Amino acid sequence: MLRVAKEALEPGMKLAKPIYGQNEMVLLAEGMELTEKWIERIQDMDVNSVFVDGASEPMIPREAALAALEERFSSVAREPYMAEIKRAVRAHIESLYL
Repeated sequence: MLRVAKEALEPGMKLAKPIYGQNEMVLLAEGMELTEKWIERIQDMDVNSVFVDGASEPMIPREAALAALEERFSSVAREPYMAEIKRAVRAHIESLYL
């Protein structure tokens, strides 16, 4: 899921979360494919950005993320529960870079 500024919306994008009006009523539903007409309407609404489907790009290189993980867990490396948490976080980081 990506957060996209309303000015950067493009036809074909699909909403990952609904857009609500001031009265908490759903204006555009999750899963709706945006057209030029809908984008114009969104740009007229009082919203800054919307969530659309798609994977976000990791902010740092894989090697830097893994190095930061090693550093954060270095002081608790011998604790079995922390080692299990570290393995889970490492697997998550690896999945982000597939």
